[in-house]
Amino acid sequence: MNCGNCCGQGQEAHRAVMGGRLKKTIVMVGMMGAGKTAVGRALAASLDVPFLDSDHEIEEAAAMTIAEIFARDGEAFFRARESEVIQRLLDGAPCVLSTGGGAYLAPKNRKLITERGLAVWLNADLDLLWSRVKHRETRPLLKTPDPYGTLKSLYESRVPVYAQADLTVRSEPGLAVQDMADKVIAAIKARADVMEDA
Repeated sequence: MNCGNCCGQGQEAHRAVMGGRLKKTIVMVGMMGAGKTAVGRALAASLDVPFLDSDHEIEEAAAMTIAEIFARDGEAFFRARESEVIQRLLDGAPCVLSTGGGAYLAPKNRKLITERGLAVWLNADLDLLWSRVKHRETRPLLKTPDPYGTLKSLYESRVPVYAQADLTVRSEPGLAVQDMADKVIAAIKARADVMEDA
């Protein structure tokens, strides 16, 4: 699935702004609600590369939603499919890849991402995450009697793992999506292994 904003008349302008070419896939990691998809789309448009979403790719392949896969087959089955999809996408041309909140927790996935891409952690605090996910019905892990408590527990257990990402970009309340994408660009431009000079 390519981001529709990545091509067309804006290509040269994006390339001029970036002053380089992406050499490896940027993998967005972090909690549900951190903005991985929205920021990832804006980032891909700015970098003039495709945007891919591992959850979307899984849903397309299964012809089911993530919530339906969880309900029918369980989390372990979903995680196995998720690893397969991430490996396949990392084997492709450089792009921006958004992953589900649990994807980076698996050592196998972290190893793949480190070897073939660049992990960027969108680090949002718990209150910001809760404000973004509390009214969503599409988060299977939060279908519990105490969704805030569940989110807090997930957050506390996952943050030390996300902290292993190659780069961390702080997600701030009220900051526009494009401004967040620009913060990611500023971080990756310092990496010669990621960006090639024009």
